[in-house]
Amino acid sequence: HVQLVESGGGSVQPGGSLRLSCAASGYTRSPYSMGWFRQAPGKKREGVAAIDSDGTTSYADSVKGRFTISKDNAKNTLYLQMNSLKPEDTAMYYCAADFERMTAIQVLSAWPNYWGQGTQVTVS
Repeated sequence: HVQLVESGGGSVQPGGSLRLSCAASGYTRSPYSMGWFRQAPGKKREGVAAIDSDGTTSYADSVKGRFTISKDNAKNTLYLQMNSLKPEDTAMYYCAADFERMTAIQVLSAWPNYWGQGTQVTVS
């Protein structure tokens, strides 16, 4: 079965950077879409960034120009480079994947079938 494990979270000062990683295993076939979601206390989980099998990406308006999603298929790893971090970025970040054919922009508003346990990002 598919397993997703996030890492790279932590505490950082405003304006700092973090690079999240999502190690995937158990693939029989590659997920069509993957993405990063986040949830802050008292808020709904929201799509942050997504990437489809063609490498097309999509981002939430709040992180455009600051975050970059990428993947290394050979390493079965998804990344989220987060720059110019703001206190508003504080949240639990989740890696997600799905075998449903969706565009990257569609993934941002979807609820993928596979999720990691999350990694905490605190900006203060």
